[in-house]
Amino acid sequence: MPLIIAFIVLLVLLILSVHVAATLGVLALVLDKFFTPFPLYQAIGEITWSASTDFVLLAIPLFVLLGEILLKAGIADKVYDALDSWLSWLPGGMLHANIGTSAMFSATSGSSVATAATISTVALPQSRKFGYNESFFAGSIAAGGTLGILIPPSINLIVYGVLTNTSIPQLFMAGIVPGITLMIIFMFFILIACAIWPQLGSKSRQYTWKYRIASLRHFIPVLFIFFVVIGTIYAGFATPTESAALGVLAAIVLAASYGKLRLSFFKAVIEGTMRTTAMIMLILIAAKFLNFILASIGLTEMLNRFLNELGLTALGTLIVIICVYIVLGFFIETLSLMVITIPIVTPIVISLGYDPVWFGILMILLIEMALITPPVGLNLYVVQGVRQQGSITDVMVGSIPFVFMMFVMIIILIAFPGLTHILIP
Repeated sequence: MPLIIAFIVLLVLLILSVHVAATLGVLALVLDKFFTPFPLYQAIGEITWSASTDFVLLAIPLFVLLGEILLKAGIADKVYDALDSWLSWLPGGMLHANIGTSAMFSATSGSSVATAATISTVALPQSRKFGYNESFFAGSIAAGGTLGILIPPSINLIVYGVLTNTSIPQLFMAGIVPGITLMIIFMFFILIACAIWPQLGSKSRQYTWKYRIASLRHFIPVLFIFFVVIGTIYAGFATPTESAALGVLAAIVLAASYGKLRLSFFKAVIEGTMRTTAMIMLILIAAKFLNFILASIGLTEMLNRFLNELGLTALGTLIVIICVYIVLGFFIETLSLMVITIPIVTPIVISLGYDPVWFGILMILLIEMALITPPVGLNLYVVQGVRQQGSITDVMVGSIPFVFMMFVMIIILIAFPGLTHILIP
């Protein structure tokens, strides 16, 4: 009964477009009122303090700030042009540049929405100029943007690590190989699709080797940031929070080299960082309170008992959990979906014998899928917002093939769980 009521209240509030943090808080208060004999709401102050003073969480505003600096500095434009010069001879042309640039920008931004917005701004005018199928082109950007939370640094991986007490450096290392693998799957699919249906792409364009070699310098800023952030973590020189701070300093140096350090630049960067950070932290605080209520009323034990009574194998239970995430991803915003479910689901998965680092990457793949599935897929709305013409249905249709490619990646990850531990020392 508590589970049914919680789900109904959650759906009603989300359908009414109530802010996610308020939805979680109201749901917690409703459950506290009707299913506990104690006034648990009195713990809100303590929970708010403990949820907002964790040192690890300082990495979130720092990574958001890092992404904002690189976005406003215009680095993505040059990376896109450079990748286009190297990949445009392939069937699909610029579609490969969409995926490749998304992957490279993901290695600095930590956010799928920021990645999708940046690549959309750079790439969509090119699709019209060279006559690409705009639905498929927009879908490739929305899908490529999802790499922003899989390839480290990733804000969502930090949230998962905080909520499950899992090593964030290990999660970062675990996301690299699956992230690159998913990028290759996307690009291979584009290659095959455009070879079979040439109308999806455009005519191949040729660049001189001199131009290509000269364009390699535009990759340096992104690689520099990636090695500053991930290299210091991997080498053991810095924690994720310290590496984020180093990344911000490196990004400021790059912005200065591009001549962007003006008062208006810092104002835009700080405003964007404060807005995003406030949204994330408010959701996290509300989710912590909700999870406290859920644990107090014994919901985790109820779910454990329910799954055990199904009599499924460990793999069967995992498939049920995956299906639940896919369905919830249609209706619930991705960060909210994570913070609501992680404290409930992760203990169940670990009790089945699965590794928490591996499950963290699997969960991120499911969250990525939710980013491009209607009706709440954020990346779909981000791309359509930049596109400003046609219907959002076009973006949804163009994204569907990439959803199936994510299914392929999920199957690969289940079949070969060692993919997540290749780079973990």
